[in-house]
Amino acid sequence: MQISDAPDLAHTRPRPIHWLATATAMAAVVALAGLLQPGPATASQTDQEGLRNAAGPAARAPLPAPDPAGVDFPLECGGTVGTVVAQKASGDLDGDGSPETVAVVRCDSGVGTPPSGVYVLTRAEGDVPRLVATLVDPGGKWTVGQDLTIHDGVILATLFGYSASSVPRCCPDQEERVSWQWENGAFLRTEIPEARSS
Repeated sequence: MQISDAPDLAHTRPRPIHWLATATAMAAVVALAGLLQPGPATASQTDQEGLRNAAGPAARAPLPAPDPAGVDFPLECGGTVGTVVAQKASGDLDGDGSPETVAVVRCDSGVGTPPSGVYVLTRAEGDVPRLVATLVDPGGKWTVGQDLTIHDGVILATLFGYSASSVPRCCPDQEERVSWQWENGAFLRTEIPEARSS
């Protein structure tokens, strides 16, 4: 029989205190590992809303187009004559994702063809509609045809005017097809040439 050179290991038999120390150490390791791992990959509705808000204004839902009813337009109608919104069109004119409204407004005279003003309305979140641009000043004595439209951010309209004060107000003798487009912080007006038939 060979005798081992190793020391007697009788003192290394596990006792309850050893098991308790080992279990405590293992629990600490598991707890530390749990703290270092990323959380579960879930996306709640609140998380998605937070992402939309963090993404800025372009990610938010667009505001509704401003309603020109009740807006105080800068027309001098005199006396008790009020104003009337003859036409309106809405569309995103400046590319911010929210529509603006273009309103054709004139004095509510009841007779004749009073000149029109063409105005652009916008709104900030929670604000009432506000006037931000005048495209046609009523002082220019133009009236606007019934073809006001907005297409791909471009405003299109036909303007009718008078070459002289002697021309009857019922029968304008000038006509211009025009467009406006937002460029470099202002609305650029362009006259559209008439299509020629061949």
